[in-house]
Amino acid sequence: MGFFDFIVNLLRDPRAFIAAWIVSLGPVMVYTPLFLIVFIETGVVVFPFLPGDSLLFTAGIFSAEGGGLNIVATLLVFYAAAILGNTSNYWISRFFGSRIIDSGKVKALTPERIAKLDYFFEKYGGLTIIITRFMPFFRTFAPFIAGTGHMDFGKFTFYNIVGGLLWVSLFVLVGYFFGGVPFVQEHFEIIVLGIVGVSALPAIIGAIKGILAGRRAKQD
Repeated sequence: MGFFDFIVNLLRDPRAFIAAWIVSLGPVMVYTPLFLIVFIETGVVVFPFLPGDSLLFTAGIFSAEGGGLNIVATLLVFYAAAILGNTSNYWISRFFGSRIIDSGKVKALTPERIAKLDYFFEKYGGLTIIITRFMPFFRTFAPFIAGTGHMDFGKFTFYNIVGGLLWVSLFVLVGYFFGGVPFVQEHFEIIVLGIVGVSALPAIIGAIKGILAGRRAKQD
C-alpha cells in the first residue's frame, strides 16, 4: 500500500486500522502508531493532512469497555503526542522557519494561509494556538508561524498545553461515550467523513475567500 493510499484509507475508515493494530501489535505497542500519527500531524509542517480528529474519535470508541484500548492510556498518549508535536513544530520554525517558507517547498503553506494566521495572531494572540487546534491544516501551521517570532516559548507552551488537552479530550471522550450508540456503529464511515468535513470547513472557506480575493484584485 502506497503512502497516499494509506492516508486515504485511514481517513475513510480509521476503525479498521486501529482494530488491526490492536490485533497485530498488542495492547501496549498499539499506542505507537497512534502517537506517531498525531505527533507527525502536529509536529511536522509537511504533513498537515493526517487525520487527527477522526483518529482521536475512533480511538475513543476503542477505549470503551471491551474495545481493546484503555481510556486513561489513550488520553495520556494523545496528550503527549499533541503537546510534543506542537513543541517540535515551534522549534523547527525557530531554527529553520524562514528558510522553509522562502524555499516554497511546503506547497500547503500558502501565502493565504500565512496571512490568515498572521491575522489570527494579531486578533487573538495566544488563543490562536487553542482555536486552530480544532482546524485541520491550521493546527499544523499555527505553531510553525508562532515560532517565526509571533510568540515567546513560555507563552506558547501555556496555550499549547491548554489547546492540546481540550482538543484531545473533546474528540476522544465523544468517541468514548457515544461510539457505542447503534446509529454511530451503523453509520461510522459517514460520521467519520462528517467529522473530517466539518473540521476542514474553516480551511476550505478560507481557501475560497483567498481565491475570490485574488480574482477581485486582478480585475481591479
